Amino acid sequence: MIAIIDYGVGNLFSLQSSFAAIGQEAVVTADPAVIRAAQRLILPGVGAFEDAARKLRDSGMAALVKEQAAAGKPIMGICLGMQLLFDKSYEYGEHDGLGLIGGAVKPIADAIPAGYKVPHIGWNALSFVGEKSRLFKYVNEGDCVYFVHSYYAADCDAAVTATAEYGAPLTASVEKGNVYGCQFHPEKSGKVGLSILKAFCEL
Repeated sequence: MIAIIDYGVGNLFSLQSSFAAIGQEAVVTADPAVIRAAQRLILPGVGAFEDAARKLRDSGMAALVKEQAAAGKPIMGICLGMQLLFDKSYEYGEHDGLGLIGGAVKPIADAIPAGYKVPHIGWNALSFVGEKSRLFKYVNEGDCVYFVHSYYAADCDAAVTATAEYGAPLTASVEKGNVYGCQFHPEKSGKVGLSILKAFCEL
C-alpha cells in the first residue's frame, strides 16, 4: 500500500487515480499509523515552499517523513514535494526544508537565458545523469514529462538522476538512498509518468 501524505498541500486525488490506473492501492492520509504501515510514501506539493514547509511541520508530518526515511522506506517527493526534501529554499526569503537531500531550491530565472518564460510549463525530454535510476526502469532517454515550476533544485549534483533542458539543464529528478524526487508531475505525464510510478512501486 502506498500512502499519499495529506498535509493540506498537493494534487492528492489525481495521484491516487494514477496509482489505481496501474493497479496499485494508494490512500490519501494524514494518519501516522497508516503512514507507518505503508510500504511506500508519496510527498506531494503545489504552491509556495514556505507555506508548505510550515504545514508539514505543524501537522507533524515533517518529523514523520524524516523518521520513515531513516527507517529505509521508499519515499518520493513530487514537484514542491521534491523541493521540500532539500536543505533549504530561497523562494521569497530563506526557508528550511527537510534536509534529506543536500542542496538548495533557487529561482529558475537566475539559471536560464533572458526571454525564457517563468514558470517553466510544459513537456520536456528527460536526460539521464550517471547510472540510470531504478525509477526510470521503463523510461527511455528523451521521453517527455510534464513540468510546472518557477524554482529548481540546485547545488545537488551528487543526487541528480535526470535533467530537462529549458535554456539550461534544470534538475528533473533526484535520488539519495531510499529518497527520490521528481520535479515533474508523473500523474500528468501520461504513459511515461505511469511507468515511473510503476517502477517506484517495485522498489
